[in-house]
Amino acid sequence: MSSSAIIAIAVAAAVLLAAVVLFGAARRSDVRGAGALSRETRRRDRDSDIDLPPSGRDIERAAAGMRAPAVPPPAAPAVWVAPDPEELGVSRRQFLNRATVTLMGTSILTFAAASFVAFLWPTAAPVFGGKVSVGKKDDILASIRANGGFFYSSSARSYITLYPTEALPKAKGVAEYESLISGLEEGLIASYQKCPHLGCRVPDCKSSQWFECPCHGSQYNRVGEKKSGPAPRGMDHFALTVSGSGDVVIDTSVVFVGPPIGVNTTGQEAEGPHCITGGGSH
Repeated sequence: MSSSAIIAIAVAAAVLLAAVVLFGAARRSDVRGAGALSRETRRRDRDSDIDLPPSGRDIERAAAGMRAPAVPPPAAPAVWVAPDPEELGVSRRQFLNRATVTLMGTSILTFAAASFVAFLWPTAAPVFGGKVSVGKKDDILASIRANGGFFYSSSARSYITLYPTEALPKAKGVAEYESLISGLEEGLIASYQKCPHLGCRVPDCKSSQWFECPCHGSQYNRVGEKKSGPAPRGMDHFALTVSGSGDVVIDTSVVFVGPPIGVNTTGQEAEGPHCITGGGSH
């Protein structure tokens, strides 16, 4: 190779090496040419933008956002799933069972409470089968005079009539009157309304002043002693007492059998027409 060619190659290599060095130096330099900004300058500019007041467009965008808040898109509707029929049946049975138990429990508690209250505070109303207060003696006597010789107490299911004091000696000789003497001494006797024949209610007859049964014609004088008809005995009686304050009480818990046929302590005969034709005397 000639010396001129070697020199040309060396020059070309030197030029190429110089270009590479200059290119590398230019990349490391902060000078990028005319009008170029360094990275530090651009960073300072970005930092300064933070302190700048917002632009008009930014204010408009913010106001528009306040006027019309963003509405989230509607959620997709849930898919309806039919309930399990078996579970519905169980719930229904549970409801009915609980309702039944509740009603039964409430009824039992109510009944128990009512029974407890009734036990502690028994009714003051007269009840047949026990001691029945029928009023003051003076009021009963006035009622007997006003009602033609008879006083009726529906609560005691009995009649009260006058018992003559002159008949007391005879009454004390009748065994069936033994438990009634206390009331007879007060001048009163309580006769059970039921006929001893077949149990009909025996009404009084104002005209004859007797008790006359409309069912089979049995007749009894004013104190319940048998006069005629098919009845096997006189009317049954209840014990009667008069308290110190004048209250008349009839003890309906015990029925005393009426006197046998033929007993006539008062000697009273019919004082007028009969209301019922007699069934024949015994």
